[in-house]
Amino acid sequence: MISYKPLFQTMKEKCISSYELDKKGFPRSTYYAIKHGKGITTNSINQLCSILHCSVSDVIEYIDDSPE
Repeated sequence: MISYKPLFQTMKEKCISSYELDKKGFPRSTYYAIKHGKGITTNSINQLCSILHCSVSDVIEYIDDSPE
């Protein structure tokens, strides 16, 4: 499963709010999709990395949720 927990940590560290993302052109609807754990496009991840000046691992992480 993909987790967006790193994104929220990165935003906190860089003092960037969802309002700031919106002002920089990141769609509010995509942000809400992230908040609810929905899938987003690689283009959206690219946009976040560009706005936050960070790497993909600062936005998403993979968590293995398969039963062992």
